[in-house]
Amino acid sequence: MQQEGPAMDRMKRYRLDRRDSCRVCPLDDLVLLYHPRSGQTHMVISPVPEMLERMVDGAPVTASDLHDRLARDYDLGPRDVALAQVAAQLEALEALGLVCAA
Repeated sequence: MQQEGPAMDRMKRYRLDRRDSCRVCPLDDLVLLYHPRSGQTHMVISPVPEMLERMVDGAPVTASDLHDRLARDYDLGPRDVALAQVAAQLEALEALGLVCAA
């Protein structure tokens, strides 16, 4: 039987496809991301730009991997809470087409 739910979401691997790289325009607390392949512009706030920056190498990452990359520079609070938030953000970014499953 295949495991599903939040624990499985944390094991899913994502990557930033170079073809999906966005043009970035910071505006105070907002960041505009223009996604040339889809023609869409997304307005995002932290931690999305920071997450995408740490995926720019194109290597597949799990939510745990990305959490660890972010934790080097930021106080993310309790690991379980932060990990759930990172996993949820990755799912949302995948739905927008800004990252893809690896």
